[in-house]
Amino acid sequence: MLYETATNNHGLRHNPLKAIVAPRPIGWITSMSAKGEINLAPYSFFNAVSDDPPIVLFSSEGPKDSLVFVEETKEFVCSLATFDLRDAMVETSGRFPRGVNEMDRSGLTPAASRLVRPPRVAASPCALECRLLQIIDLKDLQGRSSSRYVVFGQVVGVHIDERFIRDGRLDTAAMRPIARCGYADYSVVDQVFAMARPKVPLPQQDAAE
Repeated sequence: MLYETATNNHGLRHNPLKAIVAPRPIGWITSMSAKGEINLAPYSFFNAVSDDPPIVLFSSEGPKDSLVFVEETKEFVCSLATFDLRDAMVETSGRFPRGVNEMDRSGLTPAASRLVRPPRVAASPCALECRLLQIIDLKDLQGRSSSRYVVFGQVVGVHIDERFIRDGRLDTAAMRPIARCGYADYSVVDQVFAMARPKVPLPQQDAAE
């Protein structure tokens, strides 16, 4: 089948796009307002886009609390959402009134950050302390605002639970991070496999240099 996204006439009960672009890592974002209010929310439109400098992004559908708070204080923290924390993660996705602390609501314990003001999730095995780089108001093909905003942050501090460092490497599968698939579906990373990149000979002129 083929359908055009301008009409979304796919004939299915639900839009399949999110099930195609999957699994998507979850950015469990803590932010703080100028008044000191704490917000914690998961974003499945999230990823790392650079490692040098280290940069992550998340995309907000409309001006949600996370976006507003980051605009105010220019900082946020991304904690790793894991299988063990899945129920708390879903609880923090609720549309609570502004000012409600989702950490308290979901029974999570905050841990103080070192370089930014928003706290991290203490039970999470990894957390990224970030400072705002820029916010982009996404436009569609006609140049109209989509009411989707992409937040770019530079990672200034990384917290790692040393229990998951083995032989000098972070054991991703042992942490069991979860990711969003389509609809209400999630996946968990509990095993990994390695593949080496092919060794392609350099062109002669480059090799000579």
